[in-house]
This record gives sequence, C-alpha cells and structure tokens, in this order.
Amino acid sequence: MKNDSASLKEKISKLPKVELHLHLEGAIPLPALWELLQKYGGHKELGDIAALEEKFQYTDFAHFLETWTWKNGFLREYEDFTFIAASVAEDLARQNIRYVEAFYSPGDFAEHRLEIQRITEAIRSGLRAHEDRTTVNLIADLVRDYGPDRGMRWLHEISEVQELGVIGIGIGGSEQEFPPEPYEKVYAQARQFGFRTSAHAGEAAGAESIWGAIRALEVDRIGHGTRAIEDPKLLSYLLAKQIPIEACPISNLRTGVVASLKEHPIGRLYREGFLVSVNSDDPKMFNTSLEEEYAALVETLDFKWTDIVRLVANAIRSAWCDETTKSKLSAELSLQG
Repeated sequence: MKNDSASLKEKISKLPKVELHLHLEGAIPLPALWELLQKYGGHKELGDIAALEEKFQYTDFAHFLETWTWKNGFLREYEDFTFIAASVAEDLARQNIRYVEAFYSPGDFAEHRLEIQRITEAIRSGLRAHEDRTTVNLIADLVRDYGPDRGMRWLHEISEVQELGVIGIGIGGSEQEFPPEPYEKVYAQARQFGFRTSAHAGEAAGAESIWGAIRALEVDRIGHGTRAIEDPKLLSYLLAKQIPIEACPISNLRTGVVASLKEHPIGRLYREGFLVSVNSDDPKMFNTSLEEEYAALVETLDFKWTDIVRLVANAIRSAWCDETTKSKLSAELSLQG
C-alpha cells in the first residue's frame, strides 16, 4: 500500500469477509478478557490491561500454548462462555465478517467440571446476540494433547449438540509432540456422525504432519499447512486435489513458524492456484484481525484488491455451510467489484 493506503484499507474494512480458522478463546476482545481476569483475581499479577497485551508476546510456539492455557484458566463458569461468545460475535460483526467457522476447545475446561454440552449451549446463547449480522458455526477442537481416547469420548458428547451449529471437528494443540495418526478412528467416527473435519498440520511440525492428516484422518481441510512447501510431492497432491488450506500468516509470524511475512508461502500458494484462504487464528492474542491480515498481504507480498476479493471467494468455496448460504455470501462479494 502506498498513496492509496487509506482508501484500500477502507475498502478491506467494508468488504464482506469470511473466516474459517478462528479460535473463539483466542478472539476474546481484551476488555472482555480483562473483565474475566478481574472476576477471578488474575488481574492482580498483571496490574493493568496494557500488561495483559504485553503478555501476548511469545518466544516460540510452545510459549504460545503455555499462554493459551493460562488464559483459559479464567473461563470457569457457563456464563463466562456466553459472555465471551457475545463479545467475540460483536467484534466480528463490527469487522463485517459475515460468516465464520470458529473452533472452540470444550475439553480444556474439564478441570472446572464443565460439561461439553452445556459449554456449547452457553456459547450458542452468546452468539445469538449478533446472529443477524454474523453467522458463526462451530468446530470442536479435540486438542491432540489429551489423546484419542478422551477425544473419542468428547466427540460423542459433542454429537449430542450438533443442532447448536456444531458442524465439524479438528485437532489443535502441540502438533510437534503429537502426530495425527492416532486420531484415525476418532475421525472415522466423526464422519459417521456427519461432522466435517480439519486438522492443524504443517504449523509446528513439518510436511509429514500434513500427510498424516490426509492419509490417516482423511481431512476435508488443512489448518495452517505452512510447511507443505518442504515437500514437492505434497504440494502437487494438494494442488491436484484442491484440498483447502486455512492459512494464518500473522499467527505463523508471531509463533515463529516463519521468520518474516515475506517468507510466508501464502503468496506462492495463492499464485500457483492452491485453494488457500486467509484467517486470523487467535487474533486478540496475536494483535491482528482479518482486515490486518489482508492489509499485510498487500503491503508485504504485493497482493492487489482483486487478489483479496479472490481470497474471500476461496474461503466461501472452502466453507462447510450449505449452498444457499454460499450463494448469498458470493452475491454479497460480487457487489465489491
């Protein structure tokens, strides 16, 4: 962005956007999170909201996960999930993000004796406050650190609340320590339940993690997929099959997956015809937004306005919503030129 920086940013702001890789617990606006810290006394160790913002800086991926666990420790009651869901939905609506598929990690809260079904109900209750402006479907993150046995048990519990807009499952967590293959039976069962599937792969681990997600889990989409460029055969497969890739550029920068945005492979993937979308992952923990993600591509990788519109179209194509919703989203996007 040069002379027309402000006008292009304004166009991106007004663009009806779609996001497919967003973690609800990582998208809590900082004032809302600060309110939770005050509720449970966690604010005393920080002092003020500026210190909270500073805490969301990481030395590596493992440090990010440690901070994620710390933050989730302040979600202890069902009403907390209704509160954060409404706060996140309001923020999404303000950004003109029209459709979202958001991860949530209900198993993370077992220590507080919170039932997965009731967590899901509480989240949906909060999301309804802004459903006239933003549609949010849910993806249950089974978090690979807990193992496939617990993942299978949680999957069955999640299947009981599918009608609350839970459309898929995924596995986030410590990818570098827990490969995807042990989740093969969990994913097979998920498909029987009618869930769509994704997996974080090629973020903290290499191309072999992506192959495992494809071969063992038979995923519909790849979360991140950043390190696919390490394997030419994998790239050929992803391109030929048009397997959707949920790219999260600034997230990868913040956690050290890439050294700089200029080195991020999204430019290559997009220009070579991969089905790649842009997402913010944990925006409030990475000091980003979907708008900032697009702006960074323009500033750093020479993306044009037409490229941004096409990336949104890729997201619509990759989404798990019904065809009626896709048609509506596509119609809104077509008005942008």
